[in-house]
Parts: sequence; structure tokens; C-alpha cells
Amino acid sequence: MTLSSLTKSEAAIRSDLLEVQRYDIAVDMTGLLEGERFASVSTIAFTCSDPGATTFVDVAMDVRRATLNGEEVDVSQAADGRLPLPPLAADNVLVVEADTTNTGRGEGILRTVDPTDKLVYVWTSLEPDEARRVWACFDQPDLKAPHRFVVTAPSSWVVTSNGAPESVTDAETQDARVWTFPDTPRLSTYVVVVNAGPFHEVRRRHDGYDLGFYCRQSLVPVLERDLDEMVTLTRQGLAFFGEKFGYPFPQERYDQVFVPNLGGAMENWGCVTYGDGQLFRTPPTHAQRAVRAEFIFHEMAHMWFGDLVTMQWWDDLWLNEAFASWAANWGMAGASEFTEQWATFLAVSKRTAYEMDMSPARHPIRSDVPDVSAAMSNFDAITYVKGQSVLHQLVAFIGEDAFVEGLRDYFSRYAFTNTRLDDLMDCYSRSSGRDLSAWTKAWLDEAGTDVISLVDDELVVQTTDDQEPRPHRLDIAVFDTTGDDLVPVGRSSHEVGGRRTPVDLPAGDLRLVNAGDFTFAAVKPDPVSLTRMLERVQQLEDPLDRALVAATAGQLLLLGDVAPRDVSAALNRALSSETSPALIEPFLSQALQVADRWAPASESPDLLRGLADAAVRLVGLPDARQAALRTLAASASTDAHWTALEAAAEDATDLDLAWRMAVRRSELGDYDEDRVARLLESDPDPDAGMRRLAVLAANPSVEAKEEVWRAFFVDYAVPASRETLVLGSTFWRPGQAELLAPFAHRYLEELHTLKGGLLNQGLTIRAMYPLGAGDARFLAAAEAAADDPSLMAYARNQLRSNSFVLGRILQARQL
Repeated sequence: MTLSSLTKSEAAIRSDLLEVQRYDIAVDMTGLLEGERFASVSTIAFTCSDPGATTFVDVAMDVRRATLNGEEVDVSQAADGRLPLPPLAADNVLVVEADTTNTGRGEGILRTVDPTDKLVYVWTSLEPDEARRVWACFDQPDLKAPHRFVVTAPSSWVVTSNGAPESVTDAETQDARVWTFPDTPRLSTYVVVVNAGPFHEVRRRHDGYDLGFYCRQSLVPVLERDLDEMVTLTRQGLAFFGEKFGYPFPQERYDQVFVPNLGGAMENWGCVTYGDGQLFRTPPTHAQRAVRAEFIFHEMAHMWFGDLVTMQWWDDLWLNEAFASWAANWGMAGASEFTEQWATFLAVSKRTAYEMDMSPARHPIRSDVPDVSAAMSNFDAITYVKGQSVLHQLVAFIGEDAFVEGLRDYFSRYAFTNTRLDDLMDCYSRSSGRDLSAWTKAWLDEAGTDVISLVDDELVVQTTDDQEPRPHRLDIAVFDTTGDDLVPVGRSSHEVGGRRTPVDLPAGDLRLVNAGDFTFAAVKPDPVSLTRMLERVQQLEDPLDRALVAATAGQLLLLGDVAPRDVSAALNRALSSETSPALIEPFLSQALQVADRWAPASESPDLLRGLADAAVRLVGLPDARQAALRTLAASASTDAHWTALEAAAEDATDLDLAWRMAVRRSELGDYDEDRVARLLESDPDPDAGMRRLAVLAANPSVEAKEEVWRAFFVDYAVPASRETLVLGSTFWRPGQAELLAPFAHRYLEELHTLKGGLLNQGLTIRAMYPLGAGDARFLAAAEAAADDPSLMAYARNQLRSNSFVLGRILQARQL
């Protein structure tokens, strides 16, 4: 079915014309137990400000019958996801009966069969305009209304929606139960939900909230293992945000549902869904726990920013996601055990935004969005990571107290309504007493990354495309390195305006610009500071300062100002004495990328060997052991490395390390089919087949690569999760460039035929770009493909961004 994409002008016309009073939606899921049929009857009560006018309702299903005010509607006119309506009355009731069998592609709805026990699970995920795929509605964010769901599902299933069910009764005519849910608050169509299946359910009551956690039956031991931690994080987040926002979450029920094959998470009101890759099959490392905590806090922040108060149109989608991402880090640092989360954010996430914002894929944070499909093309690192970095800069610019006061004003003024960016910025202007119009334009309407240098006693700002510099509030830390110890001699704050800003600093030969990481800018250190920071990073006391050095080194790789070998050496020095769990794994990961992906083929083996040596030294530290062993398994190069791994694998209570060792052996040409079969047979993970695919992906043979390729692009058998990205990087081994060259060009062809929902397509596009393995010929082809209008806009943007990084990798190998 070809679907029309709602335009901004169409949405504005319909919003002026209609006001939706309520949705009453009856859902029949009984056809999904053994088949693919999903059916709904949507009853919409709405008013029309211009009786006699016409409009359309969104419904991307097979429409069986429709009535408007009791009169039949000609459903043969339904096309492109729209059903035209006859002239409207002042008060209207529209009833649309529809069904669909499009339940296997993740487009609004996904039916999944667990491979271990054959149990069926179903989820819905409706952003941005996919509610129309499961029931008729006016599918745009500014037509909010209460939703009431009555769901008929197989009797063995549990159903979750946006609140607690009012009743669950046996169906009269079949082996099913009827779940009746109360009215939701006034919500946009994209944040309501119905999930169903034989879920395992756990409930906890704390602090006046009824907290629910759900997973498929095959993952019960994993959920139970980490349940206490997730309960604690949920309690901490609800308490922190409720107090800081001056508006406690106004519903007793708060559910979190872990579902198969969802690439990310979705902020449904009171019923968040996560891809169950967040239920780590192996006891998670600190970094994995931090990622899951960030998901929990991010989706929870959306309850206020996105659900309670919703942007009027998708041109402010960035603000939804940027705010939730910023609030997640803020909340974790302020309310959870992850007190050094800002250092982790700098070391792990910020690089992705710099890569895209320095590339030809850069775009303003805020841009015109003519239709819904254009909104999703910018669902990227600039939206999430640069956006939250800019909000972090705003906090520094006006002060946290004013920022929080502005938020409280915003939520109290606009609860359960729709807003634009100007509404939020007006609240901040009132709370801070500052005119923020110039700040807003400079940060949100201009693309690209400012590059800041400290030249003599001036901060010098270089801009993209010769635009005016943005205002920056930043700190500079100065250290004396003349002795054996690193001695801090001053830390000062500066508000940077224009191309040159004089600064008064104490004497010192290591000067860290953007200490504390308050702004979003690349930093070019002076030559002496660069040498000192790379040589003595391990002596910096503040984790944020150590993260800043690692992040600056990554920026300088992109700018072509430092060689991979020098960055690798600095990271190994940092790892020699790193004690912060917030940084150990990020530094190991960055060091592995530099040695494996950025270094020239002549140097990569030695850099990997050096990293493996560093990992061996970390294995004895409890907080570092698991992450160090994983890095060692990816870089093992000597008999001593393998001896250390085999000893650890014998003591391990799970198979994770054994799988990782099998991947490395396979990469080195030692693929043992019997070993893989034994691992697969003994692994209880329902997705263990993906671990076998990873072993194949690493193997330098055409046959192995072809099998992985089919799983991605023919069978669509790779579950969507963060592990999808890992599988992609395992496939594209830089040392196998000649073998992989034909696959690289096939990747460009596959982009024309991708299937599934946006989140799943986006994961495949990013995972299977041959970063590190592509050559100059592929790079030229990818850059040309980025201008192909027949490709979806999201794919073109990802091609531009990744091609920029690949080009810089190829250049860095020449340094």
C-alpha cells in the first residue's frame, strides 16, 4: 500500500477545522495467535468549526465499513492511507471498521514468534504517523484526545495499554478475554499503545506508584536478575523529575514492557516499550547498565516532555528527543548511582554528533518539515546528541536554577496541550531575565560545528561556511606540568562572543578548553597543550577532564590533526590507571576503534597487541574485569592473551566470553563449526542464533559473509537491537577489505529495497555501512548515491555522514 505523507499545511487546515473529543477503539487480536490478522473498530467523536466542510481520516488498513453520523461512507474511496469523509456536521461521530495482515514488518505493529517456545508476542509503536496502520484516527500530534481501548485477545495473553485495565472478562463466543481500559488523558495519537502476548508480569508498589515490568517467558531469568536495579532506577527517576518539574507524574500506573525486535524504545504514556535487547543475556557491564538506565530515564522524561506537553508539529521533533536525552543524563547524574554520567556521555555519545555535524550531512537542529516523512529523515545524532548538548549549553548559559524554573513554568502552563519552541524559550527568558532570541537563532538555525582555539590569550572561533560564531559559555582549566605531578593552577568561566574573545589565564603549559564540557564545539589545543594532554591524560583528577582529552583526540582525528598511533598511545596511558567505571569501557571501546578501524593496515596489528596488553592488566580489577575481557577477546594477538582468555572462560558462569573468543578466532581464520554448534546448543538465549551469525560475520570467507548478508537483506532475520550495530561492525573487518569490496557495492543497491519500520531500517542502514572496510572506489560510489533522490532521505543523510567519516579514516591512515 502506497501511503501519502501528511503535509504541514494539511495538518494546519485539519487542526483549524476539527477538535477531537474522544476515541473509543475496539481491538481484536485473536487473529494473531495463529495468523496475521489484526482488526479494529475506531469510533471518533469530533466537532467541526465549519459545518459542510470536508476532510479525511487516516487509515492505512483494509477498510471494511465506515459510517459518519449513522450514514454509510463510501469506503471504496479509501486510498493512500486516507478515507475521504462526506460533508461534516457541527458534531460528528465517525465509526471505521478495518483490519490488516501487515503485522510482520514492524510498521506500527509487529507480531513475533519466539524461536525457543513458539509463543507469540505483539507490540504497537506508533511514532510518527503509524497509528493509522492499526486504527482509524486523525494522525497528527496537535489533535489530542482521550483514548479508550477495549481489547479482545487470546485467553492466554496479557494485554498492556496506557493505564491499568478496568476489567478483564471472558469473551462470550471464543477462547479469549476482553480487556477494558479507562480513558487516557488528552494524548496525541502516537503515544497510545496496545501490547499483548503471554508476558511474564512483575508488579511493585513504591512511593504511591504501581510499577509493572513485562518480558517474554524465555527471558524471565534475565528480568528477575536485574529487576531490583530497574525498580530502583524507576523510583529515582519518577521522584527526581516529579520534584524538579514541579509536576509529579499524574498517574498511579507506570509499566515498562520489554518486547522482541524493537529497535530502540517508545515513550507511550504510562506504558513504555523497550526492545528486549535491554535485558542483557549476560550480567551487564557498568557501561551496559548505564545505557539501560539512560533508556529508562529518557523514556520517562518524555512523559512530561512529549506526552504531557507535545510539540504542535514535527519541525520541533528535535526538541522532544533532545530534551529527553539531556534530562536522562541530568537525572542519572543527580539521582542515581551513575553520578559521572556526563563524563560517560562525553566519552561515548558526543562523538557521533561531531561526526555528523562536521560532515556534508549536517543540518540545523531546527528546520522546516514540510511533511511527516521529512521529519524522520533527521532522526539522527544531530537531533539527539547535538540537541541535548545545546540544551546543556543553555543550562550553563542561563544557570540551572533559571532553567528549572523555566521548565516548571512550561509544564504548568501547557499541560495536555501543544506548543512550539517559542513557548519554551519564552519561559526560559522569563526565568532568566535574558533575551534568548539571538541565542536560539545561532544555535538552532545554523548547521555545523564551531572550532575553538586558544591562541596566546584569545579564544578564536572558526565557523562553518563563514557564518557568525555562536555564543559559548565555557570553562578553561590550566595545569602546570613542569614537575612529575600535574598541578592545577586555575579554572575559569568565560562567555565567548564573536570571533575573538580575550581571556586572562594563569601561567601553565596545559590548557584545557571546554573543561567540564559545557558547550558543543570542537577544540584545537595549542601544540604544547596537545602534547601534554596526550602524554599525561592519566594524571588528570576529574573524570570529565580525562573524558575531554579522549573526546578532543577523537575530534582531532576527524580534523586530520593527529595520527591514530598517537591517540592509541594516549588511550593506553589513560587505561593504565583509570579507576572510574564510567570511563573504563568507553576508553577501551575508543581504543579498539582507533587500533582496528582508523590505523593503517601496517600498524593495526601492533596497536591491537598493545591494547590487548593493556586489557590483560585490567582483568584483575573487579570494576574493569568484564569490559577488559571483552576487549581482550576482540584484540587477542599472542599466546599469552589466549591463555588469559581461556582461564577466564573456564571460570565464567555464562557463554558470552566463549562466543566473543569464537568471533576473534573466526576472524583470524580459525572457524570451528563443531565449537559453534556446541555453544549454540548450550546457550539458553532465544536470540543465540545471532551469536552464531557474529562468528560467521567475522570469518574471511565468501560463504560465511553470504549467509550473514542473507540474514540482513533477504530473510530480515536479524532482530533489531543495539547488537545489530555490533554484528555490522563484525562483518566489515578492515583487514578483509579485498574480500568485502563486492559486498560494499551491494550495500548501496540494497538501500533501495529495505523493508520494515523506520527504527529497524535505520539500524540496518547504519550497521551495514562498510566503515573502515570501504576503499576510495566505494567512497566515491557512496557519495554519489547520497545524491540519488530515489533513496529515502534518512538513507541519504546516513550515507553522507558515514562517508565523511570513512574519508577521514582513509586520510588518517596516511599520517
